[in-house]
Amino acid sequence: VHRTTARILLLVGVLLEGVHQVRAQSPLKEQLPVRRNVENKVPDLAASKDSLDFARDLDRRVKPSRKIPSRSLSGSKLLTENLLDLAAPSNLLLPEHSPEVAIEQLRPITLHDVELLLEANNSTLKALSLEVDQAKFLLKAAISAWYPNINLTANGLPEYFESETYRNPDFTNTPFSNTREWSARVSVNVEWDLIDPARVPDIAAARDTFEKAKIRYYITLRDLKLEAISEYFSMQLADEGVRIGKESVRSSLVSLRDARARYKAGVATKIAVLEAETQYARDSQLLTSKLGEQNITRRTLSSLLNLPHGISPTAASPSEVIGIWKPSLEESIVAAYSFRDELDSLILDISIHNSNANKALAAAQPRLTLFNTFSASRSHGQKAISSISDIDMDDYSWTAGNTVGLKTSWRIFDAGKARSIYKYHKLKAKQVKEEFAYQRQNIRKDVEESFYNLNTANQDIVSTSREVIASRESLRLARLRFQAGVSTQREVVNHQRDLTQAEVRYATAKTSYNKSLAQLRRRTGLDEIQKCEPLELPSSKLEDDEIANVPIEPVPIRLACQASKLDTKE
Repeated sequence: VHRTTARILLLVGVLLEGVHQVRAQSPLKEQLPVRRNVENKVPDLAASKDSLDFARDLDRRVKPSRKIPSRSLSGSKLLTENLLDLAAPSNLLLPEHSPEVAIEQLRPITLHDVELLLEANNSTLKALSLEVDQAKFLLKAAISAWYPNINLTANGLPEYFESETYRNPDFTNTPFSNTREWSARVSVNVEWDLIDPARVPDIAAARDTFEKAKIRYYITLRDLKLEAISEYFSMQLADEGVRIGKESVRSSLVSLRDARARYKAGVATKIAVLEAETQYARDSQLLTSKLGEQNITRRTLSSLLNLPHGISPTAASPSEVIGIWKPSLEESIVAAYSFRDELDSLILDISIHNSNANKALAAAQPRLTLFNTFSASRSHGQKAISSISDIDMDDYSWTAGNTVGLKTSWRIFDAGKARSIYKYHKLKAKQVKEEFAYQRQNIRKDVEESFYNLNTANQDIVSTSREVIASRESLRLARLRFQAGVSTQREVVNHQRDLTQAEVRYATAKTSYNKSLAQLRRRTGLDEIQKCEPLELPSSKLEDDEIANVPIEPVPIRLACQASKLDTKE
């Protein structure tokens, strides 16, 4: 018996040495795949490759990853001191009375505040952070396959047994017997899978799923930041629209006052008064619509930032061009290819399907398990052929035993199930490769679209700035002509409408420019935005021929900063 046990232990030692070598080649750190060449990075692992080759391949295609902010702490931990009162309300808080949802405070915030509040308060990010933690624990559960399982079984702690037996005396000499016994039984079973073909692919898939969850968090974070920043620019545009609307209403009131005064003086007709009233009604409607847009954009941003019910955000600064995009279109495209985590997520999908394919084949491969079972029992009492009072409870017995050995299982025939599942996952990996190519084209298209929109917005800023200046001067001259009696109210109304429309287009161009800059920064990962320098106005007025010689195409992008320095006052 001792020789047999010694031989088994020697065999186990040899197997364990191989297991530890395989495990040493598969460090399960929080890592991401290096995206250099997709074909080399996620190889098509065949079932004939053993666990050691698979683990070495995992080592070759990993890089350090980033950390996800822990959501176990309150969101207020991510906020600065001046933003603590803007922390998100309780998740299960449901207002029941009108005063609880009334807007009591308008809070000016900056772009930097928007990013902090989004990361600290947004419910979608919090949920994705929890999904990252879930994937991490699933990874730990998969890693546990390297360790033995220990099962403790205890029956009757203690167990009392009492019985009386009577048998026909014609067939036995002991027709009557009694039993009274206390007993306890304990067994410990240890099982350790020495060879498990599904273990390494299962852990690899769990690790890639964990990395994919982190990538999904960062993709959503960047998309939400872009959405929040765009909403902030829209809020600035709405504020600018309200300002334009108020200026238009004020100008219409001046025109209406002049028309009525001239009508009373008998130097103007009723038509002039009606035209002034019509323009005043149009400007009032413009102001009403802009006020509605302002309220909507504020509440949209408040919902995105998950602010308290009684606080509504406002823009802390007016709309202005935030800077100049320095990289070229080609540099932006190349930077986007290396920055976009959407490509990393697809690569992880390929790796996960390859791991699942190897795991499917493992179901039809042999599995070797080392087991050891120790059992012990103890009992007090007797079985007697007399009355129960004659049983001696001090009489006891105990037994102990230990079993050690190896067991194996091998599914010889499964009607091709494992091979079919293997091919399914391989085809899914090929499908993801096609999605990778499609996503790569979309990345370039998005960058080019943002870049061209930026150039268009830059040209619009230059053009509309000239339009605003010309419209202001035209309105001023038209009013002087009307007051001098050499023009009509219709001319004043037309020039006033042109000025309002020009200012709206100018504000829209600046907002489009800023949104395009934000999109380029999100889609390329570059932050090479040169801030606009203070504009130095010339001491002498430009001649008309100098203004006429300004080219329309192409327009240097630096003009956006210069054209955005208009004086908003008439």
